[in-house]
Amino acid sequence: MARIRRVGVIGSGVMGSGIAAHMANAGLQVELLDIVPPNLPEDKKGDASARNQIPAEALKATLKSKPAAFYHKSRAALVRVGNLEDHFDRLAECDLIIEAIIERLDIKQQLFTRLENTIKPTTIVASNTSGLRIVDMTEGRSDSFKSRFLVMHFFNPVRYMKLLELVTGPRTSDVVLDTISKFGRDVLGKGIVVGKDTPNFVGNRIGAHSLMVTIHEMLAQGLKPEDVDAISGPPMAHPKTASFRTADLVGLDTFMHVVDNCYDVLTEDEDREVFKVPPFARNMVEKKLLGNKTGGGFYKKIKKPRDILVYDPTTEDYRQKDPTPEIKSAAKQISAVDDPRERVRQAVAAEGATGAFAWSVFSKSLAYSARRVGEITDRVDAIDDAMKWGYNWELGPFEVWDALGFKETVDRMKADGISLPESIDRMVASGAKGFYRDDEVFDLQAGDYVARNVDSRDASLEILRRGEAPVLSNGGAEAWDIGDGVLAVTFKTKANSLDDDVIAMLGEATERAEQDFDAMLLANEGEHFSVGANLLAVVMAANQQQWGEIEGVVQRLQTSLQRMKYSQIPVVAAPYGMALGGGLEVCLACDGVQAAAETYSGLVEVGVGLLPGGCGNLNLLWRALEGTPEGTKISLYEHVTQVFKNIAMANVATSAEEAKQFGYFRQADGISFDRARQLTEAKAKALGMARSGYHPPVPRAHKLPGEDGIATLKMMVQTLVDGGYATEHDALIAGKVATVLCGGPGGASREITEQEILDLEREAFVSLCGEQKSIERMQFMLMKNKPLRN
Repeated sequence: MARIRRVGVIGSGVMGSGIAAHMANAGLQVELLDIVPPNLPEDKKGDASARNQIPAEALKATLKSKPAAFYHKSRAALVRVGNLEDHFDRLAECDLIIEAIIERLDIKQQLFTRLENTIKPTTIVASNTSGLRIVDMTEGRSDSFKSRFLVMHFFNPVRYMKLLELVTGPRTSDVVLDTISKFGRDVLGKGIVVGKDTPNFVGNRIGAHSLMVTIHEMLAQGLKPEDVDAISGPPMAHPKTASFRTADLVGLDTFMHVVDNCYDVLTEDEDREVFKVPPFARNMVEKKLLGNKTGGGFYKKIKKPRDILVYDPTTEDYRQKDPTPEIKSAAKQISAVDDPRERVRQAVAAEGATGAFAWSVFSKSLAYSARRVGEITDRVDAIDDAMKWGYNWELGPFEVWDALGFKETVDRMKADGISLPESIDRMVASGAKGFYRDDEVFDLQAGDYVARNVDSRDASLEILRRGEAPVLSNGGAEAWDIGDGVLAVTFKTKANSLDDDVIAMLGEATERAEQDFDAMLLANEGEHFSVGANLLAVVMAANQQQWGEIEGVVQRLQTSLQRMKYSQIPVVAAPYGMALGGGLEVCLACDGVQAAAETYSGLVEVGVGLLPGGCGNLNLLWRALEGTPEGTKISLYEHVTQVFKNIAMANVATSAEEAKQFGYFRQADGISFDRARQLTEAKAKALGMARSGYHPPVPRAHKLPGEDGIATLKMMVQTLVDGGYATEHDALIAGKVATVLCGGPGGASREITEQEILDLEREAFVSLCGEQKSIERMQFMLMKNKPLRN
C-alpha cells in the first residue's frame, strides 16, 4: 500500500489529541476533527473559530500538557483543526484515519457510515477503542471497508508509551495489518503487539487483573497501601510508581472503567470476581478522589505542613504514611539489586509479609496470564511485551516465571491449589526448562519452542560486539569492535559519569580507531547516557584545595574531547535518557549524534556552582555560529546571548527534537523513535559518514563581544538578582560564563582561538571550585539529588 503521509484523527479528547501530537512528532500532516460545540449562540453559529472551538482548545491544552505531548511546540503546526460538519471532506485526502470518540457503539457506527461515503478506497480506518468489538462497529459496512479496518490501541501518554496493540477483524486484510505494523514500528517508534478482539485486549486485561489481585490481597492480608507500594514496585520488577501511585497517575475513574468493563463483559472468565471493585475504591471515585488530576487519590500532597498523606481503605480517610518497618527495610534491600530477575527471586523468598504478598500476587497473576494464551493473543512473548511496553514492567509475567524457576513455580502453584491450563502440564511433560530459550519462545498451543519475532535492528551492544574481550579496557570504560569497521566506546562508571578512566579511554580509543577502524561510536548502556562529571571526586578535591589536580582533570578532558573532535575518523554519539553537563559536552565534541527521541540534555553545571569545563562553552558557541555563509553580517552578540542563557539558566531540552532547537544537536543529527533500534541506527550513521568521504573539520576562530558584551550580560543578570529571581552567587557564576563566551575582555579586538576559549573555561572552572557556595551546591546535590539556590 502507499506510504502514509496524512492522518485524520477524529475526537480531540486526551487520547485523540495525544495521537495527533505524536503523528505530528513523526512529521505527518494531521487533520484533528471534533464536533461543533452544542448550543452555540445564534451569533456564533457562523463563526469558524467558535465552530472549531473544541479541537482548537484541545490543541492549546496539548501544547501546555506536562509531560509534553509534542517533541517541540513547532510540531503543532502540522496539526490542522476542524469540525465534523464543515471539514469532514478533508478526510478524503487522508491515508489513515483514527477514531477516538466516545465509547458508544451507535455513534461509532454512524461515523463509519459517513466515512465510507467520503474516504478513498485505499484509506485505512482504525479505532482506538478498547471495549467494543470490531464485528459490531463495522456492522453494515462493505467488505472493502471491513478489509481496511482494524483497532490501533495506543497507551496514554501516547508519546511516551511504547505499546501499540493492533487487533484485526475477521475481514481485515493481511496487507493492512502489515502496513500498519510497519508504520507503527518504523514511523511512530512503537512496539507492536497483535491481540485478539477481546475486552481490553492484552495489556489492560493482564494489567487490570494484576492490580485488582493486588488490591484484594492487600485487604485479605491486612496490609497498608504504602506497604503494598513498597513491595509491588522495583522488588517485583515494576516501576517505582508501583501499584497505587500508578493508579493515581492513570486516574481511578479511568482504571475503574477498564475494570468494570471486564466484570460486565467477561461473564465466562474464571476470575471474574477479581474484577469486582471493593466498596472503598468505589467510594473514592464517588468522592472524586481520582488521583493526581483531582489533587488526591490513594496519595494526597499537602502544603502546610508539607507532607504526603495516604488514603486508608479501612477508615476511608487520609492519614500520615506509616510504613511497616520490616516491609520497608526488606523492600529497600531488594530494590538495591540491579538484576530484576534476582529482585523477583528475593521478593518471593523474603520472610514474613513481604514474601507472602509478592508470591500471592505473582502466582495468581502468572497463572491468569497462562490461562489467557489463545484467548487474548497466541504467544506468551506478546503478553510479556505488552506489559513491558504498556505498563513499564521490567519483566513480563512469563519472564518472571522463568526467573523464579519454571518447574519450581508450577509445583508451588499446584500445592497452593492454583488452577493452571493443560498447556502448562504439557510443557512440563515435554521437559522444557522455561518459556524462553536463546532466540526461541515456548508456544503453549503448539507445545514446542518456536523462533521469536526478533527485529534485527533491535540489537544491544552485547549482541553487536565481536570477540571475547574488548579492544581496550580500563576501570571506567571499554572499547569494543562491533563489526563493519566501527569501534564502540561504552562507559562503566556509576550513571556513566566522567572520571579519569573515562577521559583516558576517550583519547586512547580515538587513537586506536584511527589506526584500525573506520568510525567510532559512543554507545553507553544503563538508564542514562551520562549525568556528567564525577561530582564526588570534584568536591573532594575542592575541599582539600587540590587546585592543580582539578585543573589537570579539566585539561585532560578538554584534550581528549578536542582530540576526538578533530580525529581522522567520524565519531558519533548515541545519547538517551539524561545527557547532562559533561554528558552533553561529549556529544558536542562528536561529528554526529543519533539521539533517542526521549533524550534530556543540557549544560546544567551552574546548578552545582560550576560552569561547563569540558569544551562545552566553546563547542556550544561555535555550534551556534557554524553554517553562516562567509561574508554574512550577523549579530554576534545575539548568538552569544542565547548560548549564555542556555548555560547560565541551565536550560534542559526535554526531547532530542527540542535539543536541535536549542542548538545542542545539529539539525542533520538523527533521532531514533525506538530506543531499541538506536544502536544499529547510530552505527549506520557512523558508517555512512565514513563511507561518504569524511574529513575532519578545521579549527576556527571568531571575534567575540569582549568587554562590552561581558558588561551587558552581567547587567542582564543583575536585573534578575535585583528582582529576586537570582542570587548573588548565581550572578558570580553567570559572570564567569559571560567572560568565557565573550572571549575575555579583549575578545572584540581580534579573532579568539579555540584554545584561548578553553583556557578561559578551565580557569573559570577551577576558580569556582574554590568558592564555598559552589562547594555547598555540589555537596547538596550529592546528598539531596536536587540543586541548592544559595
